[in-house]
Amino acid sequence: MRGDAARGGPSDGAFIELDRVEKVFDVRRRTGFLKRERRRVRAVDDLSFTVARGETVGYIGPNGAGKSTTIKMLTGILTPSGGRLRVAGIEPSRERTRLAQRIGVVFGQRTTLWWDLPLVDSYRLMHRMYRIPDARYRANLDRLVEHLDLGPLLDTPVRQLSLGQRMRGDIAAALLHDPEVLYLDEPTIGLDVISKARVRDFLRELRDERGTTVLLTTHDLQDIEQLCSRVMVIDHGRLMYDGPLAGLHEAGESERILVVDLDRELPPVDAPAPARVVKVEGPRQWLAFPSSVSAAPLVARIAAEYPLVDLSVREPDIEAVIARMYAGQGNRAASRPPTSIA
Repeated sequence: MRGDAARGGPSDGAFIELDRVEKVFDVRRRTGFLKRERRRVRAVDDLSFTVARGETVGYIGPNGAGKSTTIKMLTGILTPSGGRLRVAGIEPSRERTRLAQRIGVVFGQRTTLWWDLPLVDSYRLMHRMYRIPDARYRANLDRLVEHLDLGPLLDTPVRQLSLGQRMRGDIAAALLHDPEVLYLDEPTIGLDVISKARVRDFLRELRDERGTTVLLTTHDLQDIEQLCSRVMVIDHGRLMYDGPLAGLHEAGESERILVVDLDRELPPVDAPAPARVVKVEGPRQWLAFPSSVSAAPLVARIAAEYPLVDLSVREPDIEAVIARMYAGQGNRAASRPPTSIA
């Protein structure tokens, strides 16, 4: 569903509400001796959507699409240039301190922890900053330490933690005060497979047991598939799609890739439609098939008819899915250039 088509007034039952929100930055750059150009960059453009209390929504798009700018406006870090924005009935930029008690934020490439202090000292500081009652703080800390496997790390300075360990520490820090909404900006970026699985398992438990509202931005489609029932796609600051992930795959005609390693070099395998061989390199072959189709029948047939050694399935890249979706829409949205003012 296109953002323009979906626009309406904010729903009365919505927890997060954006109505025709815009964010424009003035960027100056040198173009010559004593000459500068002022360029207006529209990072968010006429954006409208609502998120219900307890909903987990994936908010995706390519780099520079406006995802982080949206999150910063939702937290009050940035003030919208236009439109109306509310979180739990609060206007973030006007009542940032009041809102901070009700939200948690994790930026995957930045930390809210104190770099030179042991992890547990960061939590003690947040205990005081958020004025969390002692009993609730201890109960929350014990629960988070157990679920995120932080026990061996509590006395370790943050600067000595691996990226995966620090990310788990940041998620715990964002949840110590029982926020009603959690913003996750690339929470699994740079993590190994085990760390990603641990973070996803915990977020599923948070969604199912606590009913926390979660807005998740990520470049990893597996994050979306495992955590979200709804996905929104933004690019050039505009909402291009809002609906289930399956609908996004259909709109973008996305494909997964089955990588097959045989025990020797052979001609392209006889793949049943709609799968097809797209590349052969020695004993390794790449087969593309629609994301909406199960890989099981294809794998079973190849295993039964060919000398199979190993295989793996590669998920579609978000940028590729979005590019295909734009192509199907005639590239109307992707062709919107930023405005420049000399």
